[in-house]
Amino acid sequence: MSPTRVPIPVETAAPGGETNAYLVGSERALLVDPAAATPRLDEAIDGVANLLVTHTHPDHVGGVEAYADRATVWARAGYADRFEHATGVPPDRTFGPGTRIDTDAGTVELLATPGHAPDHVALAIDDELLVGDLAVASGSVVVGNEDGDMRGYLTALRRLHTRNPARLYPGHGPVVEEPRAVIERLISHRLRRERAVLRAVRDGARTVAAVTDAAYEKELAGVRGLAERTVAAHLVKLAVEGRVEWDSEQVHP
Repeated sequence: MSPTRVPIPVETAAPGGETNAYLVGSERALLVDPAAATPRLDEAIDGVANLLVTHTHPDHVGGVEAYADRATVWARAGYADRFEHATGVPPDRTFGPGTRIDTDAGTVELLATPGHAPDHVALAIDDELLVGDLAVASGSVVVGNEDGDMRGYLTALRRLHTRNPARLYPGHGPVVEEPRAVIERLISHRLRRERAVLRAVRDGARTVAAVTDAAYEKELAGVRGLAERTVAAHLVKLAVEGRVEWDSEQVHP
């Protein structure tokens, strides 16, 4: 039984203004990413035994408090305080990579996939995966320096590619029917941006703003802050790898 996707309108920033909640199973079911309390989820929650989120960004957790007293609430081990701060709910249990949760649709395995957020996880259900904000059918995923890790994100994508899943269920947008092609596109996009960032530094750009101006060919009105956070995440990765020197203010090749 494949997960049931329930698009939920959210007031917090989210691609397309919606976040996908998912129901895995019908009895003893698992509810994933309840972004808000809705009539559809109100009906479904009667069969739900467990609740968790792929990560604790605001557009994924808005309905946790509404449903917390009707299911066992899980948080990723090591991030329980972060979970409680984001949701207002202390978790009942914690999980780590490899934890399995039984549902009437089968066993769900939790996979650590940090990058978009430090506490990010994906859920494997046979050869299908619920991937939160790890992948999307079109466009790209935000990986900013405040909460993201570009090296971790690319590693998570490569591990996902190796699993060769049959289908991906993302946190935003439609189901991904051609996972390997989408994952390859997302990796290529990030590596192209990385090359542009590195080229900008080698050509003399010394600040995040200057690198951003050189690395992006499109108009950045309205998304300037996001672009700069993305560039900063690339610079952190390049610095860790010894390919640039960066002290968060000045960058040098």
